[in-house]
Amino acid sequence: MRVLVTALSGHGHLFPLVTTAWALRSAGHEVLFATAGDMTAVKATGLHSYDVAPGMDMSRLVGDNVAQAFRSTTSGRRPDLGGDLRDHPAFRLFHGLAEGMVDGLVALARDWRPDLVVYESMNVIGLLAARIAGAGSVAHAIGVSHSRQIMAGFGAFQLDIFQRFGVDEMPEPDVYLDVTPPSMKPAPDGWPLRYVPFNGGGQLPGWLTSRPERPRITVTLGTVAPLMTGIGPVQRIATAAAKVDAEFVVALGANADTSSLTELPDNVRLVGYVPLGPLLATSAAVVHHGGAGTTLTTLDAGVPQIVVPQGADGPANAAAVAAAGCGLDVTEDELDARLLERLLADDSLRSDAERIRAEMRAMPSPAAVADRLTKNFGGQNS
Repeated sequence: MRVLVTALSGHGHLFPLVTTAWALRSAGHEVLFATAGDMTAVKATGLHSYDVAPGMDMSRLVGDNVAQAFRSTTSGRRPDLGGDLRDHPAFRLFHGLAEGMVDGLVALARDWRPDLVVYESMNVIGLLAARIAGAGSVAHAIGVSHSRQIMAGFGAFQLDIFQRFGVDEMPEPDVYLDVTPPSMKPAPDGWPLRYVPFNGGGQLPGWLTSRPERPRITVTLGTVAPLMTGIGPVQRIATAAAKVDAEFVVALGANADTSSLTELPDNVRLVGYVPLGPLLATSAAVVHHGGAGTTLTTLDAGVPQIVVPQGADGPANAAAVAAAGCGLDVTEDELDARLLERLLADDSLRSDAERIRAEMRAMPSPAAVADRLTKNFGGQNS
């Protein structure tokens, strides 16, 4: 079976699909990952990849919509799906990206003729590629705050793109893969799928391969937030850390500007990029920005978390974590040593974090879902 997997090239959109793509590849299927923009991240996955828009400058294409999308959601508001979606910068952002990628993606689907298209559920043009190729379509959720309803809103906004290719009504995907732990939503949206983190490869530093002498608290803001909103709460956390009996690892990636971090206490370790999964495996707790992948990776680790939303879907993810009882949804001004100590000492937070992890581990694995997809769609165009 030929499987076309497509997502935006940003880490938070691309990485959640990698273990599913590899499960399909390991089952013997031909897998091609299609994206655009910076191809570095997808090349590092080891999967065959295709650039559907060579030379596309994503920063020029979307203008200031990324920053606007972050600023408009730091207050905790969710997109109003009942109004005109064109008024919301997040939807303008994704519409602009779809416009830049759609011609190349459709051409690839016509030429390569996949049997199945698996698309990140916010990259709705994957559904168009499936329709053009006569292939099965699978929408792949990437966050606990994402739902079939919200993704339908994205689809409605992009109907004009579909109409240009002769598709007058927005189709429904054949399958919706839902990665949200069962107790964190009223009912599943489709096929449940265990979220198995992929955070990139790379050599692990020596200090990460042994257990720390004191409880370790990881602090991370993902890859996008530091570029959009700066390093936000990190200085405040570093200042409070001196009063907490713990080791703090501040992982801000390679491109974050950390020049404003001054006089770090001895128990704060500032690092660049470290794969989040192995880091959380040695951590007792996490403080983060609320990104979809970071939230799910922390849930998979089964450790308590403090979420300080930095925009985009951060507020919604923070609210979901707080409602599940496995973490705290706080503002930067609320961060202090008392909260950090509570993160380590509150048995109810740890118990609920372990409960959510157990739920996730009981969900069908990527391998099991790949087998189910094979049985439903194998050889459609063969």
